[in-house]
Amino acid sequence: MNMRNWTGRAVLAGATAVGLLATPVAAQQEEIVIGGSLPLTGVFAFAGVAVEKGMSDYVQIINDAGGIEGRQLRFVYEDTGYEVNQSVGVFNKLTSQNEIDLYYGDSTGFAKTIAPELARRGEMIMGGASFASELNNAEEFPYTFIAGPDYIQQVGILLEYIAEESPGASIALVNSDTEFGRDPIEATKARAAELGLEIAEEIITPPGAADVSTEVLRLRRARPDYIIFHGYVLSPIPEFMSQVRELGLDAKFMGTFWSMDGSLWQSVGEAADGFMGVMPYRYYYDDEAAPMLERIREMRPEYQATGYMQGFFTAMLMAEAAERVLKNGEEITGDTLKAALSTITDFDTGGIFGVPVSVKENAVPFGRVYVYNAESGQMEATSDWIELDE
Repeated sequence: MNMRNWTGRAVLAGATAVGLLATPVAAQQEEIVIGGSLPLTGVFAFAGVAVEKGMSDYVQIINDAGGIEGRQLRFVYEDTGYEVNQSVGVFNKLTSQNEIDLYYGDSTGFAKTIAPELARRGEMIMGGASFASELNNAEEFPYTFIAGPDYIQQVGILLEYIAEESPGASIALVNSDTEFGRDPIEATKARAAELGLEIAEEIITPPGAADVSTEVLRLRRARPDYIIFHGYVLSPIPEFMSQVRELGLDAKFMGTFWSMDGSLWQSVGEAADGFMGVMPYRYYYDDEAAPMLERIREMRPEYQATGYMQGFFTAMLMAEAAERVLKNGEEITGDTLKAALSTITDFDTGGIFGVPVSVKENAVPFGRVYVYNAESGQMEATSDWIELDE
């Protein structure tokens, strides 16, 4: 128990004993508070702004419906600029000013840095922007969760798709030289071997590399059927695609979640046509029956990016866990929230996912393969929903 909680509970006990519990304090304590370290400026501001809107909208939906067991949600957050030190500073500031129950972190670095503090406090669970496979370990990160498949699982979904579409296909892996980019490499090679797929080439580049001509020559020699990019948002994927096509190679290009926003590819134009990748959630404009998507479109008539869906679903999992804790008659703590989160199976997301989903370990290993159509400017589904066993 930290000093803030100890002091607050002692004051609460004393006030109750003398019958002086003030109504405003009681009302505040009845709130369920979500804190957030969000990159609202800097290189990942596009994601942070979208995540903030998604989480705020779900909080509004819950509160408009009367809250969770009568308790309102409140979302407090500050900008981090995608700097770990700033993220930690925001965490310390927000937790000193609020009784935080749930938290959104903006990066893998922050999630790993703050994990010991989450364990020490035992007050909250944390989701966030990171899909790092390392975080999908409930023993090592007991108060963390991932609102979708981790990076190994994302590439695993692509491998499942490839094995079904082109048994025995050859694949080139192109990863950025970052912790994020290198994350799934070894597991991808192992899973490809299990599925009878060949890893024909492995390339690592600086993130956002401008000159990829040397790497493209290696791809020409390898002549892969598929090229999977991971660890990039956009650049240098379009450059790879253009040069590979100029060489006459007939490879298909794939990516993972943070490179799958259709609005990014609209800026590339015709050269982006055919880019494929894994998406854990439905797109804003998907026309299959999905009442929650319809609600989102009522609230925001303009297109919402993939980061919005990620933030929205993160808040949805947080609220579901809190509701299960309260329905069990338990106090909201890190342990009760995480235990409740782990009971989520066959969860109806209202169409955010196309199938009922379950929390397995620390993640939600479901996704679908979409392909970019340059004519419509949209990502279109090209597979059914794929669920991984692990």
